[in-house]
Amino acid sequence: MSEQIQHLSTPAPELVPPLVGYRPQTFTAQYLGLLIFMIGDGVEIGYLSPFLVSAGQTEHFVALMFTVYGLVAAIGAWFSGLLCDVFSSRTVMTAGLTLWVMPQILFLSIAIPSHSDALLLLTYGLRGAGYPLFAYGLLTLLVKSVEKKRLGLAVGLFWFCFTCGLPTLGSVVAEMLLPHYGQYVTLWIALLAVASGGVIALSNMGHTRHQSAITSAGWNDVRDTLGLTLVLVRKNPSLGLACVVRAINSSAAHGIIVFMPFYFTTTLGLTSGNWIRFLEIIFGSNIVFNLVIGFISDFISWRKTIIWFGGIGSALTCVGMYWLPALYAHTSLPLVYLSAALFGMTLAGYVPLSALTPSLLPENQGIAMSLLNLGAGSSAWIGPFIVYLFKSSVGTIGIIYIYAGLFLLSALLTAFIRLPQKLQPATA
Repeated sequence: MSEQIQHLSTPAPELVPPLVGYRPQTFTAQYLGLLIFMIGDGVEIGYLSPFLVSAGQTEHFVALMFTVYGLVAAIGAWFSGLLCDVFSSRTVMTAGLTLWVMPQILFLSIAIPSHSDALLLLTYGLRGAGYPLFAYGLLTLLVKSVEKKRLGLAVGLFWFCFTCGLPTLGSVVAEMLLPHYGQYVTLWIALLAVASGGVIALSNMGHTRHQSAITSAGWNDVRDTLGLTLVLVRKNPSLGLACVVRAINSSAAHGIIVFMPFYFTTTLGLTSGNWIRFLEIIFGSNIVFNLVIGFISDFISWRKTIIWFGGIGSALTCVGMYWLPALYAHTSLPLVYLSAALFGMTLAGYVPLSALTPSLLPENQGIAMSLLNLGAGSSAWIGPFIVYLFKSSVGTIGIIYIYAGLFLLSALLTAFIRLPQKLQPATA
């Protein structure tokens, strides 16, 4: 077992060439491309669900469509790092761009006009692999290439560009475009943004030219790593718990985009602009507090931050995200938007998972991060799947309480996460 771990912890020279010593500014074009790509990806987040319903689909079907998309995204997120070892980051990013653009062209030109459930599921589902392969392919390249003393800055810039684009600036762009171009044309403009961002990133990657091609040894490493992952999760259940907690973290954020637009516009009588601004505030607040809470967690412990601020805090603010709009939609919009800001703030309470999870497996942090990516990707289908299963029976408030219950469950699970005894720092 230890020999297998050591083998996978020391990449073969022909699989991972010595791309080290670069500074973050070397990847300026990649950061810019990622930002534009994710802006395009995030344009639809605030209005795609009501647009499809207005085009003749049911809310129930849209929840299923988002679930399929999330399942494919989860698989793409999990395999992205492993595929970079086999094919190179540039190849994986190219595949991600292709898997975003081509299915989206078919989605817009054929599936939506034909109202075909099968085509909608197929094209939108395939597109789910696009952004994880593109974005996490770049993240893998950064981790392998940037000098260690600048790696924190490099990764921080990656997440800044990622979250600024999806969904924060994406929602802002949608709010600007929709009144002038309408919902359908705006989706085509978003497609152009994604393609432009991808081309910018990929056309300026000369520093990756000596990455190796696929080898049979690479495929063997992928197979061995998947098997080893299962072994390590059985031996260290905390890895599995961290994966589940990460999946819960973002599940509600992915779920509310399916059904909350209808709650705002139909039940509360607010405008679609109010809803998109509500989303902007959630994720804008989350970006700010990702930095603040990440800093604070180093002093009050990672686990306590996740339990109290992330799990319990998100449960409370999730419920508030329903009741404050219900009570004050027509008397105090600032209170409605305050509920969004509080929810985004408490979601940031899960930030220490990115530090805690690799510490659970110090001898093979790559596997630990792949599990964390799996959890992050899984949230994209868990949230909509809950809507698909329960919305018709429990309604909007019932879904909100289910999400709140999951947040409380994540706090409980976090209490059982344990670092290896020899690595128990004060911050754990």
